[in-house]
Amino acid sequence: MRKSALLSLRLGLGITFIWIGWLIWSEPLLWGSFMQEWAQNKIPGSLEQFMKSTAIIDMLLGAWIIIGVRVKIAAFFASLHLAGVLVSTASGMENVIVRDIGLLGASIALFLES
Repeated sequence: MRKSALLSLRLGLGITFIWIGWLIWSEPLLWGSFMQEWAQNKIPGSLEQFMKSTAIIDMLLGAWIIIGVRVKIAAFFASLHLAGVLVSTASGMENVIVRDIGLLGASIALFLES
């Protein structure tokens, strides 16, 4: 992959992770409501605290991907995180899930090309 394409992929993915992290931080219970009930029952602590932790992880992953140091590791963790999101998201949430499928594909591509 050309350097300019890789940079574009890193910036787009990183900005999206930071933005989504901020949205989750701003309304953690709304975003937590997208989780399947079985997944909500397995989280430690409150749903709000779990989602705020998720928001922080999203923003840190986004910054890590943008900074570009050890991108392969960041992309690996981003892919794992997104796979977990897809598994735990409630059915009928196609408008949310479709974004995560695209992000997972981008994360895997970044992992493979880094």
